[in-house]
Amino acid sequence: MSRLLVRAVLLSILAVPAICCAARPNIILVMADDQGWGDTGYNGHPVVQTPNLDAMAGAGFVFDRFYAAAPVCSPTRGSVLTGRHPFRIKITNHGRYMRPQETTIAEELKAAGYVTGMFGKWHVGSAQAESPVSPGGSGFDEWCIGLNFFDNDPYLSRNGKVEQIQGKGSDITIDETISFLRKHKEGEKPLFAIAWFPSPHDPHREKPDPENLYAGQKKAGYLGEITVLDTAFGRLRSELGKLRIAENTILWYSSDNGGLDAATSGGRARKGSIYDGGLRVPSIIEWPAGIKPGRTAVPGNASDMLPTLLAMAGVERRGTLALDGIDLSDVIAGNLSKRPPMGFWHGFQQGQGTWSDRILKAIMEAQQAGQPTPHPERLKKDIDEFPQFSETTLPGHAALLDWPWKLHRIEAAKGAPSKRVKYELYNLSSDAMENSDLAAKAEHRERLQRMQKQLSDWQVSVIRSLNGEDYKK
Repeated sequence: MSRLLVRAVLLSILAVPAICCAARPNIILVMADDQGWGDTGYNGHPVVQTPNLDAMAGAGFVFDRFYAAAPVCSPTRGSVLTGRHPFRIKITNHGRYMRPQETTIAEELKAAGYVTGMFGKWHVGSAQAESPVSPGGSGFDEWCIGLNFFDNDPYLSRNGKVEQIQGKGSDITIDETISFLRKHKEGEKPLFAIAWFPSPHDPHREKPDPENLYAGQKKAGYLGEITVLDTAFGRLRSELGKLRIAENTILWYSSDNGGLDAATSGGRARKGSIYDGGLRVPSIIEWPAGIKPGRTAVPGNASDMLPTLLAMAGVERRGTLALDGIDLSDVIAGNLSKRPPMGFWHGFQQGQGTWSDRILKAIMEAQQAGQPTPHPERLKKDIDEFPQFSETTLPGHAALLDWPWKLHRIEAAKGAPSKRVKYELYNLSSDAMENSDLAAKAEHRERLQRMQKQLSDWQVSVIRSLNGEDYKK
């Protein structure tokens, strides 16, 4: 064998470990609560100060058209965790619990050797350790969470034991996340952490520094909490550098639904609506070792996070239930300019109120007194129930986005069956505010009919999942 051939063989052998055995990246998911697409400096807000998000946008990869899975909080969070539309996992509105039959991203990564932590707002299940839908029951090794939004000096559940922690909720969320990173950074396992801010959800009691930063502004409290969370987020981003783990850490920032101000929502309407203003959110991903800075206008969705992150981490998915999300790696690499359609649905069921501090304080007092835990119904709620919803009556407001076309289906709860359903069709590339309905135009009849069938088929599949069909396979 020639020397050149021997050298080539040796080089190829030596190269294999560098490719197949590279350290898996750490992963941190950060999510705001009610921050809309336009509520950042980098997206052109005229007033709000978000220097840390702006810096991340300059250094990372920006999704210009990223969509929450739903126009309210809990459903989108469920989609981030599972990669599935929230109705499939029974989170049809805020305050409802996801089903324990689902496989979460924390469970996927934990099985692949990650140490996992959950900090901040949970709002997809219980805060009691014995619940199958607590963070611990959903794949997280360590957790410190509120049931819903919280502000100053909140009551939080740390691995099931409730305590009151002094400080701003946004700061506490990041403090807990940083403590987790410091604790485990020298370990052999890669890190997965979720930091879900409780802000800028109302009542906006977290004050910026200085407190009068937005004095005279119409939404001073809202803007102030955005700056508070931006400052806290900046501490997290800085800490990654101090810990020397920034290079191989995937940091992904987004929000759970559209913002509170329709004027800066990036579309028609605001939080609570299926029109674009209720769904578009800021989204930036940063991974110095694996992603070049850039931007894309290809739509992304919260349900895309799970398949994208598993692919980036080289983790083969264990879950077998069908996903709604797709792997966005090719979009980020610039190799994919057209994605499959994505569906939205809201208004099918009412939400359920969740007063985090009130509930957790009562649990804390019972724990300290050695008494039975109050609110036993909050361990599981109705996760074991499988009501059989009709596949022909599809109440609420649904939409199908097949960029640039967006079809809306709005079904009223009452009235003659033939008049209950209204369709609207918009071309978002020329009508970003969804003002010019093209559904009645003859030249769009074929497109309308095709998208109507696509949306109907998707809704029926979602109802079947909600009815429990996925778990019978």
